Amino acid sequence: MTILLRVQGEDLFWTKGILHVRGMKERFVIQAVHMMLDGGPDRPWALDEPRKSRLVFIGRNLDREALLAGLRSCIASPAPS
Repeated sequence: MTILLRVQGEDLFWTKGILHVRGMKERFVIQAVHMMLDGGPDRPWALDEPRKSRLVFIGRNLDREALLAGLRSCIASPAPS
């Protein structure tokens, strides 16, 4: 996210999301406006709540495929059993 904001911050008007971070019992919430990013742990995931990340980007001149590729590169491999 920091690289994305550094490179395209002027074109990213608003970003918000909930992330599932391996090893965390809480949801991780992020918000960004242009090049300013803030985030931190939120409430614990509910037992019946799907643990999946969701992000919204509002901006201009954004390359959807490049964003998706960058986000996919952050996905952790399955934890060892």
